[in-house]
Amino acid sequence: MWIRTSLMVLLLGVLQGCAAGINATPAEQRAAITEMRQQVLNDLYREKTSARAEVAAAPGYAVFSNANVNLILASFGGGYGVVRNNRSGADTYMKMGEVGVGLGAGVKDFRLVLVFHTERALQRFIEQGWAFGAQADAAAKAGDKGAAVGAEASVDEVTIYQFTETGLALQATIKGTKFWVDDKLN
Repeated sequence: MWIRTSLMVLLLGVLQGCAAGINATPAEQRAAITEMRQQVLNDLYREKTSARAEVAAAPGYAVFSNANVNLILASFGGGYGVVRNNRSGADTYMKMGEVGVGLGAGVKDFRLVLVFHTERALQRFIEQGWAFGAQADAAAKAGDKGAAVGAEASVDEVTIYQFTETGLALQATIKGTKFWVDDKLN
């Protein structure tokens, strides 16, 4: 029981630190998300140099920061991010949440980059935002120490890259993820 409570406290701490903090103004939150986006893109381009051209040529892309907790048979998480329409230059700020079932344990702070290869995929993501899937991963990382298995997948006109920032996790889950527009930041 104390492990579950400790993991919950850790997740809440990570989520409270998201996007400049709970008491930040919308402008401060947008600035923090923009800074996170640039750092994640820099990390992506360093790991996969061809991604720079892929992102630039796409109708749009999204970058999200997410914290996830897996407690034996259940996992849950949440985060925030921004979708960039490369054609118009418009940003749409969004939130995300996920729940799942499966085996595993751990806490993980990770980043997602979604590259939309069609305008239809970009609009569908902003308007509907659902994603379902299976995930299996292992991570033991803190700063530059440790390792994590990264993921890259192409699904329904979208390429998805995932990077683990920090965490200790071993999990195999079936989960649903919901992305939605953040009315407070748009």
